[in-house]
Amino acid sequence: MAEELSGAVDDAATAARPETAEEEPIKQRKNGLYPGVSDELAENMKSGWADTELRDLEPVPQAAETAARRAALSARFPGERLVIPAGNLKTRSNDTEYAFRASVEYAYLTGNQTEDGVLVLEPKGDGHEATIYLLPRSDRENGEFWLNGQGELWVGRRHSLTEAEQLYGIPASDVRELAGALGEATGPVRVVRGYDAGIEAALTDKVTAERDEELRVFLSEARLVKDDFEVGELQKAVDSTVRGFEDVVKVLDKAEATSERYIEGTFFLRARVEGNDVGYGTIAAAGPHACTLHWVRNDGPVRSGDLLLLDAGVETHTYYTADVTRTLPVNGRFSELQKKIYDAVYEAQEAGIAAVQPGAKYRDFHDAAQRVLAEKLVEWGLVEGPVERVLELGLQRRWTLHGTGHMLGMDVHDCAAARTETYVDGVLEPGMCLTVEPGLYFQADDLTVPEEYRGIGVRIEDDILVTESGNRNLSAALPRRSDEVEAWMASVKG
Repeated sequence: MAEELSGAVDDAATAARPETAEEEPIKQRKNGLYPGVSDELAENMKSGWADTELRDLEPVPQAAETAARRAALSARFPGERLVIPAGNLKTRSNDTEYAFRASVEYAYLTGNQTEDGVLVLEPKGDGHEATIYLLPRSDRENGEFWLNGQGELWVGRRHSLTEAEQLYGIPASDVRELAGALGEATGPVRVVRGYDAGIEAALTDKVTAERDEELRVFLSEARLVKDDFEVGELQKAVDSTVRGFEDVVKVLDKAEATSERYIEGTFFLRARVEGNDVGYGTIAAAGPHACTLHWVRNDGPVRSGDLLLLDAGVETHTYYTADVTRTLPVNGRFSELQKKIYDAVYEAQEAGIAAVQPGAKYRDFHDAAQRVLAEKLVEWGLVEGPVERVLELGLQRRWTLHGTGHMLGMDVHDCAAARTETYVDGVLEPGMCLTVEPGLYFQADDLTVPEEYRGIGVRIEDDILVTESGNRNLSAALPRRSDEVEAWMASVKG
């Protein structure tokens, strides 16, 4: 990794403020190899560059949808200034940053994904006038483009404000002017908190936590029902994920020779080639690690005869993620006990998927799956019945542990800020997308179950779209039934 000529401004939010960008010189790196920049070099770097402005750009594919979403937001909060930041870069260590991911609220309303961006809806007449505030192209006059750690020669070209207007269909302005303007603003204001400390500081005497939370809740609930563009992106994410699972099956022998990390790395390659990233940390849990719900260390052995629980999802370039789990026999064949436990989870998932219907209660699919699992646990003598008693007391949860699913979208656990009455206690509508993912987990140290059960964990998860007439399994291309899983693995391995 190249060492910068001079240090980057410590905080991206600070860099966006005009008094910092214009009044302070670009800071010299403490241990840089060059002591400074000569006047001659500085002057030389200002000129001799071609015009790279991009013209006649097409709008981003979701431009019509983002405009409709802004219109719905405007209608909900008439007469109020609304501020939705993208967020700033976060330091990983010293002078390196984490890969940036814009806030879901900002990306949902704009289609833009760049750091330091802010969407502002200003009240105007019966509605609002939207402006997207962004950092403009790197300044060639002051040397920022080659001396600053976030200059274009270090991290790549930014779109000009004119280009941004063409791409996103929103008037664009310099974000370095925004904090000062917000500080002088009057009238009611709401901001989405937690992403941009500089913007929040400029509004500190104008906003309240309660009003800001209402804005966050509205934007979360707005995502409960997906539009056609979103459904298409979710299907893209799932299709890539299916290919990622196939990639893993092809290299299970290499994973046996190394560790779970080979599985994680194999899936990640597919996610980066076909998408933006993984939608969440891949869970590549072999053997007893399958009983740890969010096992992301992925540093354990992969052994023939054990099960591999792979919970992974590709995220598209527009931030929509799949969330799929399959539990696979490493050697391609379930043992008798593994098959019994797997088939019980499959039966529970079938019951859960069947309960996903328009007009059904959100909780119905969870209740249906949990009933099947409770019945199996009683049948196997692991918990004392009757089943109604087990469910009433939640005794099955020792081995089922988690809820049976969640909303899915731009976040893997999407719409999490929605009100309970519209989410968990709500009713399913066409366009909602959720996971159905029952599981059974017998911990390696659980003395209440026979020894042969211990260390076996099984989860099966699919992404289910609620339709007008029922549901559609977006991840149906990945086999689920135990005999079909075995046949699929044999076919993929060739």
